[in-house]
Amino acid sequence: MKTTINQLLMNGTKKLKQASMNTARLDAEVILAHQLGCNRIDLIINCNDEVDEKQQKLYYDKIKERIQGKPVQYIVGQQEFMGLPFKVTPDVLIPRPDTEILVESAIEEAKSMKKPLIILDIGTGSGAIALSLAYYMMESLVYTVDISPEAIEVAQENAKHLSLTQRVYFYLGDLMTPLEKELYGKVDLLVSNPPYIPHHEIANLQKEVRDYEPTIALDGGKDGLEFYRRILKEGEKLLSFQGKMIFEVGYDQAQSVFDILKESKIFNEIAIQKDLAGIDRTIIARK
Repeated sequence: MKTTINQLLMNGTKKLKQASMNTARLDAEVILAHQLGCNRIDLIINCNDEVDEKQQKLYYDKIKERIQGKPVQYIVGQQEFMGLPFKVTPDVLIPRPDTEILVESAIEEAKSMKKPLIILDIGTGSGAIALSLAYYMMESLVYTVDISPEAIEVAQENAKHLSLTQRVYFYLGDLMTPLEKELYGKVDLLVSNPPYIPHHEIANLQKEVRDYEPTIALDGGKDGLEFYRRILKEGEKLLSFQGKMIFEVGYDQAQSVFDILKESKIFNEIAIQKDLAGIDRTIIARK
């Protein structure tokens, strides 16, 4: 049966609206554009082009996945972050716009620091933070750690795609455990968006997050602060004379993380930065 791009989009949007998807039209367009290997604007320009039955079936199968709650980013296997394309799979968290604040903060902090820089990203996931920093900060070497071999594999693919394999190094293990002692006292920027959802809140998360994103990258322990404490304790010996730690925090955790950093008496200055919604999102601790 012959069907045009426009008809497919209308049908896909209708199905998503019936399932109460708030971004039905956008989701329908993103899924179809990716499947056809084009941009969303091309769907409008070529709206009367016919789509064969095989492509129609593939499209409706993906619409069904979306209706079931699977995030669009996992359906198309990609998410943009800091203007760069990143492969994402259910083995890694989907990079969020809020996390760009962390990257931008690190870039700004680096302007006044002695170069070249050694950067360490703890819990790298897709590599969005680490690779963005390597991409935009040419005078840097970036080390990354993740406990998930599947996540490391995704991050390595992203590094290859962005031509950054010569300046980014990947370690598999729990926080600082796999790092070489040669890094002690040499890390200028330690950055992390660690798991920070309190364990008891995981079950109440939005379906797309709870059922599809990796729990290991979400669960921050009893109070959500476990990894901040561990990173601070294990990471102190890694910091250089100009070393800084930059964290993303949960919407109500900034003061708690601030207090943890302050009590350590390692840092001379600790600053909290807000995201685009005005929520305390990033903490910068300077030696």
